[in-house]
Amino acid sequence: MKKMKDLIKSEKYNRLTEYLKKLNKVAVAFSGGVDSTFLLAAARITLSENVTAFTVRAPYIPDWEIDEAKQIADKLAVKHMVFETAIDDSILHNPGNRCYLCKRFIFTKLISEAQKLGIAYVIEGTNADDTKDYRPGIKALKELGIISPLLENNITKEDVRNFSKLLNLPTWDKPAYACLLTRIPYNTEIKEEELRRIENAEVFLMGLGFKGVRVRSYHGLARIELNISRIADIFHNTLRERIVSKLKSIGFKYITIDIEGYRTGSMNEGN
Repeated sequence: MKKMKDLIKSEKYNRLTEYLKKLNKVAVAFSGGVDSTFLLAAARITLSENVTAFTVRAPYIPDWEIDEAKQIADKLAVKHMVFETAIDDSILHNPGNRCYLCKRFIFTKLISEAQKLGIAYVIEGTNADDTKDYRPGIKALKELGIISPLLENNITKEDVRNFSKLLNLPTWDKPAYACLLTRIPYNTEIKEEELRRIENAEVFLMGLGFKGVRVRSYHGLARIELNISRIADIFHNTLRERIVSKLKSIGFKYITIDIEGYRTGSMNEGN
C-alpha cells in the first residue's frame, strides 16, 4: 500500500493516468517488455475492464517473449489476444527501413483488430528516451495515428523502471530486447531456420546467466555481444567449451565474442 501511495504522489504518473482516462477504452500493443508492461498495468489500473492487450506472434519474435507476455497479462487480469502473422514480403530481405515497414504492417493489423472490437485507440510503449536513438518505426506509428502515452507525457526509461518497481511488476529490471531481425545484417534474406538458430543460442546463453545477450548472425558465424563486465567470464575453459559445443550443434560454424560488448544498434554501424 505504501508503494502505491508513493507512486500516486508522482506528478508524471498522475499526468499519465489523466491522459489515459481521456481515451476511455484502449488496445495496448503488448510485447511483455519493460515499457509495454508498465503501460498495460497503468491502463489496467486507470481504465479497469476497458483495456485489451494485443500481442503479435511472428517468426522473428522469440517464443519465450510470447510466453512471458501471456503470463504477465494473466497476472494483471487483462484481456489478451495473440495474433499470428508471417514475415511480410516488404521485410523479407531485411531492408534498411525494416523497422518502419514492419511497424506499418503490424500496426495496420492491430488497428483493424481493434476496430472489430469497437476500440478507437491503439496505444504503445515508446518512451521519451526512444527519440534519442535511431527509431524509424516511430514515423510509422505517427502516420497510422497510434498513440504513445509515455512519450506524450515525457516519461523516460528510468521513470518506467521506477514506476514498474513501485507497482511490483516483474519487468522492472528486465533487460532491453529487440526482435530477432536485429541480429541479421541489412539486405540479407530472412530465413526462419536462422531465426530459430539465433533464438536457441540466446536462450542457451541466458540460461547460463548472461542477461541481455545478443547473438548476431553472419552466414554461419555467431558474434556474441555481452555486457562488458561479463566478457571475461565466457573464457572460463569449461564454460567456453559448452558454449562452442552448443552453438555448433545448432548450426553455427564459427563462434566469436565482440570485445566492444553489447550495445544497441550495433548492426547499424558501418551502414
